[in-house]
Amino acid sequence: MKKGLLFGSIAIFMIGLQPVIANARPNVIDPSLFAAITSIIEALIFLPIYILERSKLKYDIKNKQDEKQQILNESLLNGWKKTKNIKLLLLIGFTFSFVPILNYIGFEQAGAINSSLIFKSEIIFALVFGYIFLKEKISLIQALFCLLLFFGLIISVTQGSFNFLNLNLGVPILLTSVTIFMFVHTLTKAGFDRNELFPSQVVFMRNLISGIIISSIYFLFFPKNFFIVLDPINFIFFLLMGIDYGVSLFLWYKTLTFIEIGKASVILSLTPIVSAFFSFIILGDLFTVFNLIGTVIVIFSITIIVKEKEEKD
Repeated sequence: MKKGLLFGSIAIFMIGLQPVIANARPNVIDPSLFAAITSIIEALIFLPIYILERSKLKYDIKNKQDEKQQILNESLLNGWKKTKNIKLLLLIGFTFSFVPILNYIGFEQAGAINSSLIFKSEIIFALVFGYIFLKEKISLIQALFCLLLFFGLIISVTQGSFNFLNLNLGVPILLTSVTIFMFVHTLTKAGFDRNELFPSQVVFMRNLISGIIISSIYFLFFPKNFFIVLDPINFIFFLLMGIDYGVSLFLWYKTLTFIEIGKASVILSLTPIVSAFFSFIILGDLFTVFNLIGTVIVIFSITIIVKEKEEKD
C-alpha cells in the first residue's frame, strides 16, 4: 500500500506536466512526429529496465526454494508467451500508435488545464468497462457522481457558458483517447492480476511496437522531416516528453500492482492542480474560477465514487 502511494504521488507530478510539455514544444514538431520519436525514446529508456527485471526473475528462479514464489516468477518470466498475452501486447502497441497523436492534438486544442481535467473522466470509463467485461456492479451513487464529474468537466471546458455549439474540438478528441486508453488498461490490469505480465515489460513492448509503426508510416511520407529531430532544441522536447511519459506510465503500472485502480484514480485526480500551476508558470495560461469549480467537483466526485466502491467490496 505504501509503495503504491509513493509511486502514485510521483506520478501526479509527472502526468500533470505532460500537457504542459506537449504545448510548450516548437510548432515545427507536429503531433505525429512528436508521438513517433517520444515512443522510441521511451522504448530505449525502458529496455535496460526490462532486461534487468527479466534477469532478476531468472536469478530468483534459480536461487529461491519457495515453491509458490517459484511458480509466480516462472509465470512473470514466461507468461507473455501465451497466445492471449501476445495478442494483448500487439493490441496495446497498435492502439498506442495513435492514442498519443490524439492526445497531442487534444492538448493543443483544449489547453493544458482542461486536458488534465478531461483525463480524469477515466474513472467513468473504468466503471463502465468493469461492468461490461468484469461484470462489476455500478451503484446508484456511483452513477450519480459520474454524472456530477461530467458536469464538472462541462463547467470547465465551456467556462460556465454550457454552449456546446462552440465546444473546443480538443474535448471530444481527448474523450475518445481516454475511452481507448482505459479499455486497453482494463485488459492490461487483467494481465497483471494473472501474474503473466509486469510493468516494465508492457511499457517497453508498447512503445517499441507503437514507435516502429508511427515512425515507419511518418517517415515514409515525410522523409525530410527527420532533420527536425536532429535539431538540438527540438530534441530536448522529444527527450523531456519521452522521459516524462515513459516514467509516468511505468509509475502508473507500478501503482496498479500495489493498489486497486479506483484508489489509484483518486490519487491521480490531483494532476489538474499540477497542470494548472505549471501551465500558468510556463505557458501563461489562466486558471479561471470555472476551472477551479470544475476541478473541485471532479476531485470530490472521484473520491465519492471510489469510497462507494470500497464499501461495496
